[in-house]
Amino acid sequence: MRLGILGGTFDPVHYGHLLMAEICRQELQLERVHLLPAGNPPHKPGRKIADGHSRADMLSFGVSGMPEFVVDRRELRRQGPSFTVDTLLEFQREFPDAERYLIIGADSLRDFLTWKSPERIAELATIVVCNRPGLPHPSLEQIEEWVGNSISKSVVLVSMPGTDLSSTDLRDRIRSGRSIRFMTPRAVEAFIQQHRLYLD
Repeated sequence: MRLGILGGTFDPVHYGHLLMAEICRQELQLERVHLLPAGNPPHKPGRKIADGHSRADMLSFGVSGMPEFVVDRRELRRQGPSFTVDTLLEFQREFPDAERYLIIGADSLRDFLTWKSPERIAELATIVVCNRPGLPHPSLEQIEEWVGNSISKSVVLVSMPGTDLSSTDLRDRIRSGRSIRFMTPRAVEAFIQQHRLYLD
């Protein structure tokens, strides 16, 4: 079994997230992609984020009817910071025979050595790096500069089309009363409106 693992705050989820999951699923022939909303993201200290279960519910609406995508709430149940290495160790125990693919953006790879146990992460999963929309992939020299030679051997690159969406922009649009239509699934947009998220 080939499993994709895509974590993030998903605050809120948008079509850029879903497109990343789908392109990686197809390019790497993944049987399932687990989408993991972070409980307490260690790289975003002090930033107010929406309730974890609301973010997971929005993800569920976004992938409704697509069984190859699994909304995985394990990091929301965990106490303390959501460290990727801990999540991968859980996947290793639950799916010992699976090939694991950790999907991240190129901007996250640049900071990868600041993560907890980066070498262990590279042992537990292939690191799938997606370029930021509209930007080329980092060169092999850049990747080695960012993560070192041994970790760079665990990196594969997947190209993303130029869909420049961000959760920050969606939140700003909501606060200022502008439309987010066609930037996120309609069910997610309706959930945000119903629960009056991101207005403060």
